[in-house]
Amino acid sequence: MKYRFLLIILLFISATIVCQSKTNKLKPAKIGVLYNYGANENFIFDDPDYTYTTKTIKAQAFYELANWKKLNFELIVQPQIQFLNHQLLNKWFVTPDQDNVQEKIAEFTQPKKMNLYGVEFGFVVKKKLISKLDIQGGISLGFNYIDTRTERLAKGFTFTENFSLGFSYNVFKKSFIYLGTNFGHVSNLDFQKPNDGYNILGIDIGYSFEI
Repeated sequence: MKYRFLLIILLFISATIVCQSKTNKLKPAKIGVLYNYGANENFIFDDPDYTYTTKTIKAQAFYELANWKKLNFELIVQPQIQFLNHQLLNKWFVTPDQDNVQEKIAEFTQPKKMNLYGVEFGFVVKKKLISKLDIQGGISLGFNYIDTRTERLAKGFTFTENFSLGFSYNVFKKSFIYLGTNFGHVSNLDFQKPNDGYNILGIDIGYSFEI
């Protein structure tokens, strides 16, 4: 399973490079910034074992890939930092078969402030609804480093996967605002233990402009 996922990652990166080379543009069409707030506690899912929230700031570079019928395809490169808050609520999540159980329970049940640093590559499909309003959906994959271990995820290298849906509005001649929602997941593909990961549902607010 691990090697299959790595193959998918390589194909993802290869497709990104191929699509970008076909545009013959190293300069992005737009640049921008996006703010995201997400949480485990939401109306779709709410894991009672833990609390988890994230506040994310992303710099964005938009590259036009292709047009097909009434759809526009973009690549978004997004270096980012995430400010995370986490606490284990169910101490029995730390099972007796683990080493140093009491020490881990004492450590993991304390509230934690953590940071995640990374870069994310997103593919976006856009469709115009009216003259200045587009609907867009996207999938993205990120490569990151998280600076603190918890009962759910080891410190170190992680992946992020995001699925987003939202609206982009052309407020001025070359300026755009974006409002949307996203589902996100963080894990490390069992490169380290533990690897239960985190899930969030969040909101996105972004601003971008053509260059």
